[in-house]
Amino acid sequence: MKKEKEILEEAVNSLIRYTKLQPVLKDGRLRKNAILAVEGENFAIFIKPEISKGNKGIVLADLKDVSRENNLPILLLTRYIPAEIAAEYVGEGVNYLDVAGNCNIRQNALVVMIEGKKIRGTGNTNQPRAFQEAGIRLIFQFLTDPEKTQLPYRDLAKQANISLGSVAVIMQELTDLNFILKTKQAKKLKNTKELLPRWIIAYHDVLRPRLFKKRMRFVKPDHYNNWKELNLLQPGGAAFWGGEPGANLLTGYLNPGTYTIYTDRNWQTFKEIDLIPDENGNVELLDIFWVSESYQGLPPLLIYADLMSSGSDRNVETAKMILENELQYIK
Repeated sequence: MKKEKEILEEAVNSLIRYTKLQPVLKDGRLRKNAILAVEGENFAIFIKPEISKGNKGIVLADLKDVSRENNLPILLLTRYIPAEIAAEYVGEGVNYLDVAGNCNIRQNALVVMIEGKKIRGTGNTNQPRAFQEAGIRLIFQFLTDPEKTQLPYRDLAKQANISLGSVAVIMQELTDLNFILKTKQAKKLKNTKELLPRWIIAYHDVLRPRLFKKRMRFVKPDHYNNWKELNLLQPGGAAFWGGEPGANLLTGYLNPGTYTIYTDRNWQTFKEIDLIPDENGNVELLDIFWVSESYQGLPPLLIYADLMSSGSDRNVETAKMILENELQYIK
């Protein structure tokens, strides 16, 4: 709460400094329905300290919910928002204001745009090992199957592709963070509703960029419409549709615009289904980071994670369907 108050004060003060406007906070307790009035226009405010590629979809979903609940336009207050994500949010009708004074606020006749203001450095924050690479791999095992907390550490190390020593350290840290409950009889995953978004953010910010293999495109344009007919099951390894095509296979919704494939094969083998390298292509190949034999197909958790971090409203809505059905055990 202290951090949220600091962001609110600094952001509003920056807006005043650069525009001479006089915003009025109608609920100083920062409850969920707090309202900030700017030049007679009321905005439901939503405070999020940091915005990144990993959490932009999750934040967007929360923003939409707050806007609907209050029947008001939303104003995101944050310490910093990358320009690329800011542009995406503006496209989704989200107003934002950061502590440096950068903003895009539009409502009726009110238009306030400020760009190029620099934010002071905030220093490095030590990230728990649970949300660094080894921890992300291990938590993935638990979120796909909570019963895996009962497995011997040696088995967990093998399935997560991490060292045995890392398992012991991370398990203790997850216990300290209140995500695993240890009793004399067993270990149990808990607080999964909090763990899931934290894992998604860490996955996209830390692990997923390291999994990237190649960006490609289909040689034949009709493949973009007939992608379901393509045979990913080639010799020499596994390959699964993820992201938007994976969501389509799960739900029947969402025509893909970006095609994600998780694989442990070399990218050259995908020439067999008429994929060629293209830095601007909309087909992305990512490394499988788990023991592929452990799953019959791509775990719905990964499809959900990719959709939630896309920043696309249609993807977030489809992700919610997957959470309600394939991932209902997490709730």
